[in-house]
Amino acid sequence: MTEATASAGALKRLSDEGVSIWLDDLSRRRIESGNLAELVATRNVVGVTTNPSIFQATIGSGEGYEAQLADLAVRGVTVDEAVRMMTTADVRAAADVLRPVYDATGGRDGRVSIEVDPRLAHDTTATVAEARQLAWLVDRPNVMIKIPATKAGLPAITEVIGAGISVNVTLIFSLERYREVMDAYVAGLEQAQAAGLDLSAIHSVASFFVSRVDAEIDKRLTLLGTDEALALKGRAALANARLAYEAYEQVFAGARWQALGGVRANRQRPLWASTGVKDPAYKDTLYVDELVAPGTVNTMPEATLNAVADHGDVQGDTVTGGYAQARADLAAVERLGIAYDEVVRQLENEGVAKFEVAWQDLLDAVTKSLNSKGVDA
Repeated sequence: MTEATASAGALKRLSDEGVSIWLDDLSRRRIESGNLAELVATRNVVGVTTNPSIFQATIGSGEGYEAQLADLAVRGVTVDEAVRMMTTADVRAAADVLRPVYDATGGRDGRVSIEVDPRLAHDTTATVAEARQLAWLVDRPNVMIKIPATKAGLPAITEVIGAGISVNVTLIFSLERYREVMDAYVAGLEQAQAAGLDLSAIHSVASFFVSRVDAEIDKRLTLLGTDEALALKGRAALANARLAYEAYEQVFAGARWQALGGVRANRQRPLWASTGVKDPAYKDTLYVDELVAPGTVNTMPEATLNAVADHGDVQGDTVTGGYAQARADLAAVERLGIAYDEVVRQLENEGVAKFEVAWQDLLDAVTKSLNSKGVDA
């Protein structure tokens, strides 16, 4: 079997099951080399997500950014402006690569996401202003602005959606917060409707993080060390995600949604994020094979994408029949003294903090590059 045939197998089956495959990575080199276009053509990739850690890894190295850095240095821009010019240039170029997919799917896919400055995660007003600015800077209809699902992020989601800007809500770990995110999205659509906007042009995904849940809960189960605890390893993250999908089904079948669906509003699709396994003992396609459900997105790092193409086991819907078992698994974890609410709160705080650190590392690297060209950043 050729590589192209293998790729068309598992990845095509995933797409046929209603899962949109997005790439969780972006770099200028990937765009300019034609690699991104190749992944769209041969790997069923129909979207791209970025985050501060991804930009820190690619722009922080300086590779492919030398000419733009030199121009920015000559202009004497601040480091924050330099970073925004580089990140939005990459997202704009990627959006152009994916524009045919966007057109072919009526805006459902062909999306490229860019995140607001993570230092604004607890500031609603600044998040809204940043989201508007990013949408203006990228200036492509297929951009999605990523807003973290913090308490301050929820009203920002409503306001940005209400302004007609498509949003990727990120850093969702808990079922309660996920319901709040969906509520914020619906409220935003209601505001957009009241303002006379075309709801069919507004799209959103809700990024529900997966592997980090197992990483934290498995660590605690290992410390307990009992047979009962060890038997639960690798089950909490899938249970959490499956119950999130159940919540999605409930919200978007409700009466409040029906009024919006009747005017061509789009459901906010669940997006499985953090789908590369953290524990090498687990199959590297675990969080893809076991989270197949219609109307979802799975954003994968390239290693996971390639693993699915090579040996993914896509056997139809692996979510909707598992709600009872999912509740039982989370309840079993709770009975062992591992508090779900405490775990997801910790993961949200850590997620925001990690992105803040990555962003600062990026700013430091760009400052160094600008200074090396004789400019005080």
